[in-house]
Amino acid sequence: MNYNIGKKSSLSELDSYFSEDYVYFGDAVNSPKASDQQVGVILKLLSLTQGSSVLELGCGYGRISNRLAEKGARVTGLDRSAILLKKAEADAAERGVVVEYVLGDMRSLPWRDRFDAAFLWYTTFGYFDDADNERVLREAASSLRKGGRLLIDNPNRFESLRHEFPVCSVAQRNDDVRIDIYNNDVLTDRENLERIIVRDGLVRRTHLSYKQYGFSEYVRMLRSAGFETVEAYGEEGGAFTSDSARLLVVAYK
Repeated sequence: MNYNIGKKSSLSELDSYFSEDYVYFGDAVNSPKASDQQVGVILKLLSLTQGSSVLELGCGYGRISNRLAEKGARVTGLDRSAILLKKAEADAAERGVVVEYVLGDMRSLPWRDRFDAAFLWYTTFGYFDDADNERVLREAASSLRKGGRLLIDNPNRFESLRHEFPVCSVAQRNDDVRIDIYNNDVLTDRENLERIIVRDGLVRRTHLSYKQYGFSEYVRMLRSAGFETVEAYGEEGGAFTSDSARLLVVAYK
């Protein structure tokens, strides 16, 4: 099986991966209860209060953004998928909340000094090569006011190295199945995901690759992007250790 070892995700691969299939299996992977808990972590780490302006980069179908809006935040969500944004807008209307959804590229943002906080959640950072990944951080910094905060949630690459690859996970909804096969390229620090969708009697395959950075690399990149202080947390905002499944990085402008 070809995992495109060492290669960044192409835009066509991102479009294929973040499709209607991604939404369809959403609750099977992140239950509503789990999503509510994740929103609680984001509120805490970004110190969001009633009326805080916050930007979600790679907002997808609004799983997090709409819940933040229910908590009183003024939310803007950006994504390159019109399919996912349409789902996000429909869910916002159903929940009775107002969220500004924008079709765009996180490497080129239209805002300057606008938001109190921004975040990239659920492995939404690292799709590109190093230069473009750092460009995402610079754009995020430019969108924030002085004192603004940026949160990034990605897997902890040190913990993932303990696994014997390939690793397989399965999600099921009714008679439909999503199979994820992960492979780790230790030479480039990229995690490569081959996704197989079996749905309505059809089989579809998609691929995603993302760079896994260590905390010291985040500190270097974020300070270069214009942030002054960088902190590390584990999953749910606890202390970060080598055993933490996730690395949550909070940077202050």
